[in-house]
Amino acid sequence: MGLTASVVRDPETKEMVLESGALVLSDNGICCIDEFDKMSDTTRAILHEAMEQQTVSVTKAGIIATLNARTSILASANPVESRYNAKMSVVENIKLPPTLLSRFDLIYLILDKPNADSDRRLARHLVSLYHAGAGQKAAEEGTVDQAFLRDYIAFARGSIQPEIGQEAVEVLVGGYLEMRALGGRGAKTISATPRQLESLIRISQALAKMRLETIVTPRDVQEAIR
Repeated sequence: MGLTASVVRDPETKEMVLESGALVLSDNGICCIDEFDKMSDTTRAILHEAMEQQTVSVTKAGIIATLNARTSILASANPVESRYNAKMSVVENIKLPPTLLSRFDLIYLILDKPNADSDRRLARHLVSLYHAGAGQKAAEEGTVDQAFLRDYIAFARGSIQPEIGQEAVEVLVGGYLEMRALGGRGAKTISATPRQLESLIRISQALAKMRLETIVTPRDVQEAIR
């Protein structure tokens, strides 16, 4: 199927038709990509347009089309040596083009360090999936009902559109300037671009939206910068 769209021959009409790929099928949703580091450079380059313009352009077999790909991309990747090298920077461990990395709002580094407590919780969770009474397991204390959480997120996404207050604007500008000053010092860091400023705005608005607030506060901006 691929990421964008492919041109196939319809078995009934024998005409060439477009078959939607993962990015197009994920329109207004989330596209999850595993083994991101194993993708070829050509395949990853396809993501540039989708992540920047939210569209996918197709020019194949005489068919010229622009398809909507208004999707969020959640991708996972392994370090270049299959094991994280603490002596190298994050940039050197991931080894993905800066032009692509800069298009992600958030990048999380997850290390698999041995820890008795977390390992025990993970082991119990995995074993519970195969336990005879797994389907009857009671909800843990402090958890939120799944239906309520779904409705809460749907309401926040559809009804709350936070605006950025003047105080938050000043913090945004100051934070972006600090990021620009820190970046670009050798191969271990990537210089911040206007995309990072846009990321800060989106994350700040998301933080306010989680609280159902209509105004982005300086505290939201500081958390986004962190």
